[in-house]
Amino acid sequence: PELRFVNLNVAAFDAAKHAGLMLIGDAREGLEALGRSLAGFGVEDSYRGWCAEQVEEWDRELERLYGLGHGPPPAQSEVIGAVCEAAGPQDVVVCAAGSMPGDLHKLWRARDPKSYHVEYGYSCMGYEIPGGLGVKLAAPEREVFVLIGDGSYLMLPGELATAVEQGVKLTVVLVENHGYSSIGSLSRSIGSEEFGTKDPVERDLGANAESLGATLLRATTIDELRDALERARSESGVVVVHVEVDRYEGVPQYESWWDVPVAEVSRMETVQAARAEYEEGRGARRSHL
Repeated sequence: PELRFVNLNVAAFDAAKHAGLMLIGDAREGLEALGRSLAGFGVEDSYRGWCAEQVEEWDRELERLYGLGHGPPPAQSEVIGAVCEAAGPQDVVVCAAGSMPGDLHKLWRARDPKSYHVEYGYSCMGYEIPGGLGVKLAAPEREVFVLIGDGSYLMLPGELATAVEQGVKLTVVLVENHGYSSIGSLSRSIGSEEFGTKDPVERDLGANAESLGATLLRATTIDELRDALERARSESGVVVVHVEVDRYEGVPQYESWWDVPVAEVSRMETVQAARAEYEEGRGARRSHL
C-alpha cells in the first residue's frame, strides 16, 4: 500500500482506512491526538451499569477464593489473598513463573500503577528473587513481596544471599507444593498423569533459605501466614515465609480453553479420554480474524 506520513487524528485515520493507506506516527503524539479527539466521549449508561454488575460479581468471587477455608494445607488462592491484604496500596508484588502468575492476574487487587510486577513474557523460572531485589533497589520506600513456588526457588535462590549481604529488605513468600504444579496440571489435562512433575525427594527449602542468611518464618494455616506477614513487615532484612499449599486446589479456568494438542494414539486410557475432550473443545473454537 501507499505509505504517507500524516498527523494522526481520528479524521485522518478514518480517511486513510477508506483509502487503503498505512498510517505511521509517533506513539505518544498519536495517543495524545486521539485523546483530544475523544474528549467528552462516553458509553451508554446501560453499558456502565452492566460493567458495574460484572465488577461486583467478580469481587464476590475474589472473596470466595480468598476465604475458601481449605485444608490444611490451604489453597494457593488463600495465600494470594492473605498477601494482598497484608500489602499496602504502595507495596509491590513480584512473581514470574508457574501457576501463580495466572492466579495473580485474576486475583490480585492492584491499587497503584507500580504495585504489580509480574514477568509474563517467557515465564522465567528464578526471576522472582533477583527481580524483587531490583524492585526494592529502585523503590526503597515500598514494601516488596516476592511470591515464588518451590520449582522457581530451586532455579535461583542464591540472590537471597546478595539481598542479605547488601541489607535489602524483602519479604519472600515461598509457596511449597512439592513439585511443578503448573506443568503438572498441564500433564494431567493431556492424560499424562503428572509424569516427572512431582518432587520425589523430601527437602526443606525453608532451611535452605535460612542457611543463606534470611529470617525464616513458617506457616501451616492462613492465620499463621497473616501473623508471619505482619511480623515480616517489622523486620529490617530478608524474611522468607514458608507455606505449603494443596497443589490440586486451583483457581477455576472460567470457561477459557487452552488449545494444547493431545496424542491421537495412546494405550493409556487417561490420554484417550483427554483426546476425546480435546476434540470436543476444538469443535467449539471461533475465529476472530
